[in-house]
This record gives sequence, structure tokens and C-alpha cells, in this order.
Amino acid sequence: MGTGGTDGDGGGTRAPGNRAVVLGVLASTAVVLLAQAASGTSARLVLLLVFLPALLAGLGSVAQTVAVSAWVAGVVAISTVLFPPSSLAARVGTLVAVIGAEAAAVALCTRRVRRERELFRMRQTAVALQRQLLRPLPVLTPDIRLYGLYRPVEEDTLVGGDLYDAADTPYGTRVLVGDVQGKGLPAIGTGFAVLSAFREAAFREPALTDVADALEAAVERHNAYAVQSGESERFVTATVLCLERGADVQAVNCGHLSPYLLHDGRVEAVPLPAGVPLGLAELADEVRTVRWFALPADGVLVLLTDGVTEAQDPTGTFYPVEQGLAGLAATPASLLPEALDREARRWSGGRSRDDVTVLSLRRAP
Repeated sequence: MGTGGTDGDGGGTRAPGNRAVVLGVLASTAVVLLAQAASGTSARLVLLLVFLPALLAGLGSVAQTVAVSAWVAGVVAISTVLFPPSSLAARVGTLVAVIGAEAAAVALCTRRVRRERELFRMRQTAVALQRQLLRPLPVLTPDIRLYGLYRPVEEDTLVGGDLYDAADTPYGTRVLVGDVQGKGLPAIGTGFAVLSAFREAAFREPALTDVADALEAAVERHNAYAVQSGESERFVTATVLCLERGADVQAVNCGHLSPYLLHDGRVEAVPLPAGVPLGLAELADEVRTVRWFALPADGVLVLLTDGVTEAQDPTGTFYPVEQGLAGLAATPASLLPEALDREARRWSGGRSRDDVTVLSLRRAP
């Protein structure tokens, strides 16, 4: 075996390095043989080495498991010759049992690697799908400049439950930011339903509340299909905005975090009613309404998901978003999302509990 590590024979869990495996196996062999020599009894402690292939079956590659199995078989065979059991039948039985156990370990490792490889391909497919679904940033329209950052909690898969979009429509530029309940592969279907509905309704519906109703209907239809397939229903928190040149911002909040407005070095949360998440409207009597608020020409609107607000330090204290944005008030809008995410990650020591989406929006010059 060489000194480099493998990655599970083709995607998936990264296997331990070959050098570490060699050193671990040699050290374990030496300890077991010394223990048997020091015991001064007929105990077959060398048989404990059979657990090494079993351990690698769950952690290492197939090649590593086969190599260690061959090593253990050789050590046991030599030990059996040098210190034979009382009968030939016991000697043969020991060798057959060791070979059988190692064959089982290799078979389990092969099965595990095959499943990891299949899961890896599924994740790669999901990555490609999600990259097609989410619009590349920045987005420039006649009304706005939209910058942003999207970072799923599972960074090795790049698949998360957050979603965003922007559409230059006859009614102005409409912007969507949302967060699907859950994350990873199961959240993609719900996110796709919401994004598809937004891209159609944003151009079709003159009223922003009708756009939100179209998103609600899309989530309800997707949940109905999910129930038929034996999957769980999901809800989506979202905020839908509409910006026109020279007019105040329109907003419909569907249970999502309120945006923050940066202007003249100050930070303030935009007071939007919480609203009902998409997919739960039938459980509440509330009617979604449009709220208006001003966005100055030199102001920056920051839209977030809870991956930022729920970042925690070692004491369990949540990241103070408003305070963090105040310290970044002089940061250009194009650099603000990365800067805020960097500060939140520093606060949490690099630990992420949820997907992170940060959008910074300003009016077009």
C-alpha cells in the first residue's frame, strides 16, 4: 500500500490514509503478539486481529480491507504453525473461521462502498439540478442590483433548502427569498415547486399578494403529491418583494425573517408582519397583505435566512445580526453578503447549523 489516502473507492466517505492503516495494523499486531507471549498461556490472543478487517469494513476502502485481511490471515497462519493447537481439526477450524470472517468483512466493505458511490452520484445530480434552479448572482435589472451568497450546511454536497430568485417583470423587479423546512435532497422538490411558481406568477400577476397566493398553491400541490408518495409535507417561509424605479418597496412576508435596512451608517429591521408560511395558509384565517417601505437611493436592503441568525457561539448565544450589520455598514453592497457570513462563522467557530443565504439589494443607479 502507498502512503496516500483513498476516498472510499469512488466518492463518499473519505478512507483513512494508507500510511495510517499500515502503522495501525503493525502496532496492533505487535501489541497482540507481545500480549500473547507475555501471557504464558495457551490463549489464542492472535485471533483478536480478526477485528481489524471488520473495523476497516466500516471506515476504509475495499483495497485496504483486502490487504489487511491478507495480513491477518498470514499472521494467524504463521502463529498456528509456530504454536499449533492441540489437534489438527482445531488448527484447520481456526484458519477456516478466520478466512470466513475476513471474507465477510470484505463483502460488507464492498457493499458499503457501492452504496456510498450511488449516494455520491445522486448528490452530484442534485447539485447540477440545484445550480440550474438558483439564479447566478449578482442579478442586475433596470431597477436593482442584487448581490448575494448561498452556502448550504452540507458544503460537500452543495445542496440546501434555501431558495432565492429575481425577475424583471412589467410590474417592476420582483425578488423572492425563502427557506424550505428541512434541508438536503428532500428539500429540493419543494424548492423547485416554489421557484417554478414564482417565475410564472411574477410575470402574470399584477398584485404582489396574488404572486404569494400562487406560491401557496404550488406548495399545497407539492405536499399533496408528497403525501401520495409517502413523503412528509413541508412548509416554506418566504418574503416576496417588488421594486420599481422611484417607488417604495412592496413586500409580502410569509413567515420569513424581516429584512434589514442599512442607511447613513444605521441599521434597522424593516417592520413586516410575520405572516403565515407557505403551505400553512389553510390553518390560519389571516389574509396576506402588502406592506410598503422606503429604500433610499444609497440604502442597502439585506435579506437573510436563519442560517445566519441561528449561528451560536460556544455559550449558545445567537449571532447578533443587527450589531454585526452595524459594524459592516460601510461595506459595499457587493461585498456585504460574504462579510456578514464571515463574521457569523467567526462567531460560531465555523460551525453551521443550517443553510446560509445572504442577499444585499440596492437600487440601480
